[in-house]
Amino acid sequence: MVQAARSGKQNIVEASSASGTSKKTEIKLTGVARASLEELLSDYKDFLFHRDLPLWDKDSKAARAVRRIGMTKDESYESYKSYIETRSPETSANVMLCLINQANYLIDKQLRHLEKEFVKTGGLSERMAQARLNQRQQNGRAEKAKDRT
Repeated sequence: MVQAARSGKQNIVEASSASGTSKKTEIKLTGVARASLEELLSDYKDFLFHRDLPLWDKDSKAARAVRRIGMTKDESYESYKSYIETRSPETSANVMLCLINQANYLIDKQLRHLEKEFVKTGGLSERMAQARLNQRQQNGRAEKAKDRT
C-alpha cells in the first residue's frame, strides 16, 4: 500500500517536472500515477473485504460528507486528519477510498486535458522541428530577396 501511494504521488511530481520538455512523458507518467492509485484503491478494498468491514456506497451519507470536505476552501490533509487517524479502521479505509477516487477523477480530467492539448499543439520535438522549418523558409525568402537586389 505504501509503495502504491508513494508511486502515485511521485509520478505526479515527475509528470509535472517533465511537462516543459515532453508532453509524451508527462502524459505517460500521469497515466502511471493513475495506475498506482488504482492499485492503492484495490488495496484498501481488500483491507475492508478481508476484515469483513463494509465498503461505503459512493452515494452514502458518509461518502457524501467526505466529498463535501474536498469542496471547502483551503482543504488539506488537516481537513481529513481526524477521520483517518482517530476513527475506526472501517471509517479510515473508506475515507481513503473516497480520497483516492477524488484523486483519480482529477487525474482522469488532467489526462483528457493533456491529450487534447497534445493533439492540438503537438510536443516539444514537433514544435522545434516546425520552428526550424519556418526559419529555413524565412532564410530562403531572405536569400531570394537579396539575390533580386
